[in-house]
Amino acid sequence: MSHITLTNSLISPQFLDENLAAENLVILDASMKPVTNIGVAEPATPTYIPNSLRFDYDTHIREHNTSLPHMMPTPEFFTEEMQKLGIHKDSAIVVYDNVGVYASPRAWWMFRAMGHDNVAVLDGGLPAWTRAGYETTATLATPKSRGDFASHPRPQLFVDSQTVSHALSDSAFSVMDARSAGRFIGQEPEPRAGLRGGHMPGAVNLPFADVQTNGVMKSPALLREMFVEYQNKKMIFSCGTGVTACILALAAEQAGVKELAVYDGSWTEWGAVDSGLPVVKE
Repeated sequence: MSHITLTNSLISPQFLDENLAAENLVILDASMKPVTNIGVAEPATPTYIPNSLRFDYDTHIREHNTSLPHMMPTPEFFTEEMQKLGIHKDSAIVVYDNVGVYASPRAWWMFRAMGHDNVAVLDGGLPAWTRAGYETTATLATPKSRGDFASHPRPQLFVDSQTVSHALSDSAFSVMDARSAGRFIGQEPEPRAGLRGGHMPGAVNLPFADVQTNGVMKSPALLREMFVEYQNKKMIFSCGTGVTACILALAAEQAGVKELAVYDGSWTEWGAVDSGLPVVKE
């Protein structure tokens, strides 16, 4: 079979099944254990889509010289690790996770930030693939040979606290927080120690669960309704550690919003008791 180009950032299990034989297809399992209980049971034994490679940004493909969790690594490190995984410049990359659409959008956004656009999230993840009756396996694949992947960084896709501080007081921007409403208003405790409750002054709250139904993303039409007032804004997404913020980035992209960025440090950096950054409660 010939090469495929992923023209949408979200693909269905049926589309993936129909294109499993594509020569340039790479399937990545980007699963990560949820920090908070989101009501999804993890499979008792590891289960994967056939020919999956592991994309572990929680412990491995991340910046190691920081105390913040899974921060974006250097382009050089990313290039090296993707080449080791056998990924090529022309690879069509499908990322999924074992929860639904939870950890996989972060992997999608990392590839986009490194200049690789031929990448998509499997809508509904492994649960949707399994529900559709497609084959699974108990083992991960191993790379057959080294790839020629090259990073072409787009540094504007991940932003720092300084950029966010500026954006909070600039009407051209909108900063959106993907955490639960309880955490956003400071009524629920943060799952990580050493963090204050509340949110950034001027941020708006859209819990990541609100853009999904049972682990499947809402339709583009419904997402357009949710993001209609942000169509002409530059959007920055934040969450606890920069993972679920990428679910909102995916939702906004599906809704047609053009200028998107993720605050990499997110609440783990901003909400730290010693960050010196302003926090408000409601």
